[in-house]
Amino acid sequence: MSIPRGTTRPYLVAIRAMLVLTVLVGVGYPLLVTGAALLLPAQANGSLLSRDGQVVGSSLIGQSFTDADGAALPEWFQSRPSTTGYDGGASSGSNLGPNSSDLTAAIAERRAAITALDGATAIPADALTASGSGLDPQISPDYALLQVPRVSAARGLDEQQLRALVASMIQGRDLGFLGEETVNVLRLNLAVAALGTN
Repeated sequence: MSIPRGTTRPYLVAIRAMLVLTVLVGVGYPLLVTGAALLLPAQANGSLLSRDGQVVGSSLIGQSFTDADGAALPEWFQSRPSTTGYDGGASSGSNLGPNSSDLTAAIAERRAAITALDGATAIPADALTASGSGLDPQISPDYALLQVPRVSAARGLDEQQLRALVASMIQGRDLGFLGEETVNVLRLNLAVAALGTN
């Protein structure tokens, strides 16, 4: 019994389509993405920041500036609180609502710590609450400026010089209207380290 002519055509079309799509999607697209990564090497490698040739972190992920016991180091600007310990593999918020006694206690504890460290009573909200990701690398300009006197005293630097540095590091709103103005803490601390101490 012979196979009627034309019944193999759909199979040949399907095989050709599979081969063409395999080349386009399996080879062409990865090469295109790799080429784009070569044009933007810093972003493709995680937006890493270095000091003295040593990678110290990413400009996209917040980090802690504390001692081994978790106490804030006075010579560094402090990041926004994190519920994950700035662990990039465990990005999440606390999921605590405004009526949560745990959230109220955490905010009171953070307020007491900042008051003891910086002597401030009017504390910006981002200094007291963690972000939804727990990894925010930025803080508000208000929180950065609140920390200037402490960092200035700890490093023996001129306070006005530090205020000017913070002002120069303020990043505007995305597209001019989305979000709020921010200061990247790691970039700011690297600039402070470049100033040295007096």
